[in-house]
Amino acid sequence: MGARALRDWRAGLALAAAPMGARRVRAGAGPDGGAAAAGLSGRCLSAPPQRPVQARPCPGHPHREHILTEGVFPEPVAVMSVDVGSESMKIAIVKPGVPMEIVLNKESRRKTPVAVSLKENERLFGDSALGMSIRTPRVAFRYFQDLLGKRIDNPHVALYRSRFPEHELVKDETRQTVIFKLSPTIQYSPEEMLGMVLNYSRGLAEEFAEQPIKDAVITVPAYFNQAERRAVLHAARMADLKVLQLINDNTAVALNYGVFRRKDINATAQNIMFYDMGAGSTVCTIVTYQTVKTKDSGTQPQLQIQGIGFDRTLGGLEMELRLRDYLAKLFNEQHPSKDVRKNPRAMAKLLKEANRLKTVLSANADHVAQIEGLLDDIDFKAKVSRQEFEDLCSDLFKRVPGPVQQALSSAEMNMDGIDQVILVGGATRVPKVQEVLLKAVGKEELGKNINADEAAAMGAVYQAAALSKAFKVKPFIVRDAAVFPIQVEFTREVEEEDKSKSLKHNKRILFQRMAPYPQRKVITFNRYTDDFEFYVNYGDLTFLNQDDLRVFGSLNLTTVRLKGVGDSFKKHSDYESKGIKAHFNMDDSGVLSLDRVESVFETLVEDKLEEESTLTKKQQSSGQAETASPKAESQRKEEGEKLEPQVSTNLFPCLRTDSTATKTEEEKIKVPKKQKLVHEITMELDVNDVPDLVEDELKSSMKKLQDLTIRDLEKQEREKSANSLESFIFETQDKLYQEEYQFVSTEEQREEISKKLNEASSWMEEEGYAAATKELKDKLSELKKLCRNLFFRVEERRKWPERLAALESLLNHSTIFLRGARMIPESDQIFTEVELSTLEKAINETTIWKNETLAEQNKLTPTEKPVLLSKDIEFKIAALDREVQYLLNKAKFAKPKPKREKNATKTDSGKNTTAAPETENTIPPTEGKQEGK
Repeated sequence: MGARALRDWRAGLALAAAPMGARRVRAGAGPDGGAAAAGLSGRCLSAPPQRPVQARPCPGHPHREHILTEGVFPEPVAVMSVDVGSESMKIAIVKPGVPMEIVLNKESRRKTPVAVSLKENERLFGDSALGMSIRTPRVAFRYFQDLLGKRIDNPHVALYRSRFPEHELVKDETRQTVIFKLSPTIQYSPEEMLGMVLNYSRGLAEEFAEQPIKDAVITVPAYFNQAERRAVLHAARMADLKVLQLINDNTAVALNYGVFRRKDINATAQNIMFYDMGAGSTVCTIVTYQTVKTKDSGTQPQLQIQGIGFDRTLGGLEMELRLRDYLAKLFNEQHPSKDVRKNPRAMAKLLKEANRLKTVLSANADHVAQIEGLLDDIDFKAKVSRQEFEDLCSDLFKRVPGPVQQALSSAEMNMDGIDQVILVGGATRVPKVQEVLLKAVGKEELGKNINADEAAAMGAVYQAAALSKAFKVKPFIVRDAAVFPIQVEFTREVEEEDKSKSLKHNKRILFQRMAPYPQRKVITFNRYTDDFEFYVNYGDLTFLNQDDLRVFGSLNLTTVRLKGVGDSFKKHSDYESKGIKAHFNMDDSGVLSLDRVESVFETLVEDKLEEESTLTKKQQSSGQAETASPKAESQRKEEGEKLEPQVSTNLFPCLRTDSTATKTEEEKIKVPKKQKLVHEITMELDVNDVPDLVEDELKSSMKKLQDLTIRDLEKQEREKSANSLESFIFETQDKLYQEEYQFVSTEEQREEISKKLNEASSWMEEEGYAAATKELKDKLSELKKLCRNLFFRVEERRKWPERLAALESLLNHSTIFLRGARMIPESDQIFTEVELSTLEKAINETTIWKNETLAEQNKLTPTEKPVLLSKDIEFKIAALDREVQYLLNKAKFAKPKPKREKNATKTDSGKNTTAAPETENTIPPTEGKQEGK
């Protein structure tokens, strides 16, 4: 057989053996185009060693094994984002292989209503809770985010009461905040409500990701103040979520817009205005996009928030409430003897219909509102036009340009500098909103080129991936801005010209309006030698109107009392004071904190340099204003004080700026002649806006939510067990009348099973509704055990035809394979006699087993336990297939033997030898014999 014939024969073998053992291993999915464009690889940077999946002969190297692998991540690495809107939330995840994906809820929808229903023994979320808001409005809670971080006397609390009078709001005597009172013993704070929603969102994300998730980025409105941001962090803590960052929802939208258009961003600044009108509020944001040079990553795109304007109560909900009240008026006019306003359930139905009506009127000139059995089984039907809707909300539409003007003012820009205006949020779909906005901005058109509902969730999850150590994303620099200025205030004694003394109130700006963050700052107090106190307050808020100021709450943030200042001066009386320095930090979440307060002294030292001081060397080389390594800081805190080299500082140095003072070698030599001594000061903080939850209260809330979750899971498990038992009873009762089940059972067997099923059914009706989960599971297990043999006989007979056909086909193909292998000429034979004999033996033994087992099975009645088992057939198929595959792989990778050359000289043995030059020895006949075998 020649080389070509051998190739053809191999191809034939491959075709013949294809049904026997063809297997495919999926190497991996193709790249996601959208995610690649966004710069997210979806690749785990710290992936653990991969697990081998299957060993296969490596092509070209039949003696080696090629290991195909798949990623295995024992530790969960997925991250999530939650865009918590007033009406609904959107959840997104990033996990290895699934870059940036919106999570589908249990109804396979991409957004979930922010609603919680709390009955005595039942808790519902999302669409289920929304349905409960119509049946039992008193136990369904929505729009509670408006109550976060607010005292009981806040105007927003009164507004919530007027909108949802069915809820009882009471005062938290400890914190002066709001509590939902469900009963004398059951009550929840708005933080606990949000914690429940966040925990539910985490459950949806984990189910979608098929792995645990701990890390999250959560969106908050840009206008949230310090108290509101801390309240969201408390809620996340109750849900046992690790918050990587609170990101302003307008910033998340801007990031989502930028990462998908990074190729269009260059050194020329582009100013984009995002106008976001959602269900509860409106935010207008001016963002500048351009590329900047960075120390670590070279030139990268950056977004900077330049201006923000907002209206806390302008949104789709207020429009729906106007429509609801109008529909209630129409119903009362149709039925003068009724007052639908006094029925919370009927008003909840009208609010739902108003939501639908608002959506339909966005695309139609008029529509008919209709509700079956609105009140006392009376159906309601009324035609409403778009013009009527616009007249109802005319004052709301007049407020549409307000956030635009506020954003321009805070950015110190005008509309000529804005390149594009882009719509975000569901309420911007109302035609009148677009009409008024277009006129206000003076542009030709409004941009609608981003997903108005999902942009914030997608931007936030990109940020989550960037903050996580498990993923690699293309850098995109985000510079957010603080909407509200913050200042430090203190009072000190001053001496007048006439030698009299008076108190002077001082203010020092800590963060200006629209100051970028994250950022660290230091305030220095130069004229205090004893213990004193200062105040951290909001700065000038005159850009807010009176209504907004009342909603804003307390303008006083924190009172800081310092202890040990006088002692530090007494202890270091030989040193020159350089002031009391307070170190502030506004983190990525926009939350302000006071890290530490230090009393700093300076002293002159001898000319001899103390090069032995590691800390001195480090700080000489750093050149940054009052900055030390974390290790040095930790050491200083433990020891209480340390000597440091003197470095020049401004009054308000930013500790996180890139610009550091460069020093010449001459300056570096002079610096150690002056050294600083830092003494840490004890500080006591009193929160003045809304008191934080203390640790015990947080733990109590966490336990309360965990207990609810455990109760929900136990309830779900019980319902699942009850449904499984009920389904088994009904399905088995039906099966007893089916032909295939009757064929393999006797009348007595069926009667016994039927009797037990009827008993179980009666028990379910009489006692099952109150039975525990274990009792239900035990009852199901007992019935399954009773029916096991019957089901086994039916299942085996169902499998026999397919399994026997596969075995017969394999025997036929194996026989053909063996016959073809034995026909190969001896000179081209690639199989050994042992290999062929082994295959022949396997074929014979399998054939004998099949014939004998079938004969034995035919002697049994259908009601007896079968001896022909599908698992035995599968085992025989696998064993025979393994033998054939071994030979097939050997044939696939074997190289054809070279043709014999006709030599002039002949060996005395007559065996094959190669012609050799006269200078070489000929191969001995013994070796030739071995080679020929």
